[in-house]
Amino acid sequence: MPPLNLGKQQPKTPLDAERAWRATAARAADVVLFFDFDGTLAPVGDDPTAVRPAPKVLTALEALAPHVRRIAIVSARPVEFLRDRLGGLAGIDLYGLYGLEHSHSGGETVTEPAALPWVPTMSELAEQARAELPPGALVEFKRLSVALHWRTAPQLGDLVQEWGRARAERLGLRCQAGRMVLELKPPVDRDKGMVIDEVVRDAGGAWYFGDDVSDIKAFAAVRARGAADPDFVGVCVAVANPETGHEVADAADLTLDSPAALADFLTTALPHLR
Repeated sequence: MPPLNLGKQQPKTPLDAERAWRATAARAADVVLFFDFDGTLAPVGDDPTAVRPAPKVLTALEALAPHVRRIAIVSARPVEFLRDRLGGLAGIDLYGLYGLEHSHSGGETVTEPAALPWVPTMSELAEQARAELPPGALVEFKRLSVALHWRTAPQLGDLVQEWGRARAERLGLRCQAGRMVLELKPPVDRDKGMVIDEVVRDAGGAWYFGDDVSDIKAFAAVRARGAADPDFVGVCVAVANPETGHEVADAADLTLDSPAALADFLTTALPHLR
């Protein structure tokens, strides 16, 4: 079977998942599996601090890790949050805050130097948001970014976004829209697509699993690598959701129904990689 390469197309028909895993198995030792966290490995919840991986997800990742080149989590969460939620899972690379932080295989957390001067600004912004936004808006301070949530108060969505975008413009920050959240972050050139582009330059293949609009840049990076190398195995998987699922699914090769379905999907892939 020729290697699977989707880099030169936008998929119009569902991809045969079994065929994709078989193509991956032929070069598994050179393939990287990338995962977003919220909405992909873990269900999105009303309280972002209480989110945990879906049942069986960690078991599936642990089983897959010895059979592929790397497993990497690429998330808007800080590295330390990811480390805690993954329960010390060995051999996993963590890219937090859209790549502003990273840790390889449980090593120390490294922060993008250009982002460090913005920590005081972010701290002040979080305090200001807590003081000025109405009850129901949740402010999540992440040291190098501030996320403004309105999941528990959908009626506040327009107000929160207007407030956040005005502050971002005033302070010279960048905005990242998400699932009932607006994230303000430093004006540093770093996003999920850039992380994937760097990691897959010498890889033989990559799968990326994501659920939100920020993951579309990661899909694009997988496709760009495939377009440059006809032997590269690239697969983009969307995890469906009622907020951004349609847009993300349109950019993907495969769609899964939920983080729980992802855990089952990974479990069924294991025999192919073995």
